[in-house]
Amino acid sequence: MKLVWSPETASKAYIDTVKSCELLHGSSVAELISAMAAGWNAEVIVETWARGGAILVSIGLAVAAHHTKGRHICIVPDEESRAEYVEAMSQSGQSDYEMLVGEPEEVIEGLQGIDFLVVDCGGDNDFGRIIRAADLGRRGAVLVCKNAAAASRAAYGGGIRWRSVLEGKSRIVRSVFLPVGDGLDVAHVGAVGGNSGGAKRESRWIKRIDRHSGEEFVIRK
Repeated sequence: MKLVWSPETASKAYIDTVKSCELLHGSSVAELISAMAAGWNAEVIVETWARGGAILVSIGLAVAAHHTKGRHICIVPDEESRAEYVEAMSQSGQSDYEMLVGEPEEVIEGLQGIDFLVVDCGGDNDFGRIIRAADLGRRGAVLVCKNAAAASRAAYGGGIRWRSVLEGKSRIVRSVFLPVGDGLDVAHVGAVGGNSGGAKRESRWIKRIDRHSGEEFVIRK
């Protein structure tokens, strides 16, 4: 099994996030992330958040989890952040989420099968340590770094080098930097245990001879 894209679910989450964020002056970032989480049918959605942060992406993730019937888990560093998050989510009408308090790179080790992870690249947050500590789902995972513009330029010279961040522990299928909001850097990690499924076929060499010229060709299949 691997993550499979569902455009219908993505569209529903996008539209519902637009509606939910209208009263808070909207956010193209929130809508995009919500559509990605729902479109990939994420079952375990995890985000990191800290006091003073924007709440719109969290609303979008809650909407996505509703559509995928998955879990939405938020990790915050302290009780002050927890109280502020709960209050902000309550004001937006969201209540179906889980909260964990503590250092993100330590708390996240207790979670299994994460298939959609959103971390904040802003400030002094060491997002690389958080991502490496995460137990990613066997179907694959989508990793999202928000506020990535400044972090990408400062640490990686333009775009996150995902293979370096993951230290070769996971296979990167594709990655992209999106210039929306303060920048989104997104990576799709492949499913565990191979390529697109099935046993790996052993390659073989085939010799062919052109009947007209007499030339010999060796082809690998």
